[in-house]
Amino acid sequence: MNIAYYMPFKPMDHSNPSGDLITGTELHNHLADRGHAITLASKLRCRWIYYRPLTLLRLLSEKSKIFRRYNATRPDLWLSYHSYYKAPDLLGATCSKKLGIPYVIFQGIYSTKRRKKLKTLPGFLLNRNVLQSADHIFTNKQRDLTNLKRLLPENRLSYIAPGIHPRLFEFSGNWRKKLRQLWTIGDETIVMTAAMMRPGVKTEGISAVMKSCSELVQRGLPLRLIIAGDGSCRQQLERKAAQLLPNRVHFLGKIPRQELYQYYSAADIFAFPGIEESLGMVYLEAQSCNLPVVAYQDWGGGEAVVHGQTGLLSPAAEPSLFTTYIQCLTEETTTRQTLARKAGEHIRRNHDLDYNYNQLEKELDALIGKK
Repeated sequence: MNIAYYMPFKPMDHSNPSGDLITGTELHNHLADRGHAITLASKLRCRWIYYRPLTLLRLLSEKSKIFRRYNATRPDLWLSYHSYYKAPDLLGATCSKKLGIPYVIFQGIYSTKRRKKLKTLPGFLLNRNVLQSADHIFTNKQRDLTNLKRLLPENRLSYIAPGIHPRLFEFSGNWRKKLRQLWTIGDETIVMTAAMMRPGVKTEGISAVMKSCSELVQRGLPLRLIIAGDGSCRQQLERKAAQLLPNRVHFLGKIPRQELYQYYSAADIFAFPGIEESLGMVYLEAQSCNLPVVAYQDWGGGEAVVHGQTGLLSPAAEPSLFTTYIQCLTEETTTRQTLARKAGEHIRRNHDLDYNYNQLEKELDALIGKK
């Protein structure tokens, strides 16, 4: 296949890491590794574009460039990663139509609550038009699939389970021993959390884990907390850690993704609420390294974790239950080990990126054939 590829929210070389950036990049790389001719159509970022007049002007010039580039040798299809109210795909929807090629979106999001606020109403309307113009939309979230069914017929929608490369996230006994010795941790239970330390729900989530661990330490449980990530709120979190969990928190800083398996391997429990988290790649990574997960069921945790089998999920409205679940996995070693084993099996059975994206590839090929 000859594919024109576009990421409206963040271009592939964007400096700020995120789960969306990882997913969009891995989708591109998978198709390229499978031998398809995939080219980046544009680096134009559509984030809040309807409030950025200069970016809107650039949109016009980008369209002209794309028409000149692809007019002679037209792609078989246009594939955009991620379109939603904050960054509607205003390039793919129009360029694919003029080029006369199928228009496909991976991870289109339809959220009607965005029409209720004046600030987000323009983005909601633009994105709705974009989604309606797509020949097909793939989504890796069951909640988004349900919402999209309110807008589009089911034959234009497909669910592709989110995935990682499990071989990159395997438990390592050597790293577990090495890091626990480095931190002088004996039989204490290590709780791990990971997130970018930026203002908002990420920092709020890390704070919630700190608070839960503090309560459990006060009850006499031998816990240590390790935190992977960095950002503008790190000092704020370090002060909170000194207050709530003195000498029991290790701030790891920003860890390269290819090294995260070492730290997952050293831990016993992965805990992160995932407030408003669309998916949370860390849940997949942690489970792949045989870590049981404690999270909220309301958002990304509910998509990636099987309650009672690979982790424990609590309603966001019951934060005390989140703490109870960490306590349960700390005290009940057999339960923790059972969930840990099933977590690794679950990822390899249901969330292998190569297998899942091969299914997507077959559907893309079929779409080209129909066109």
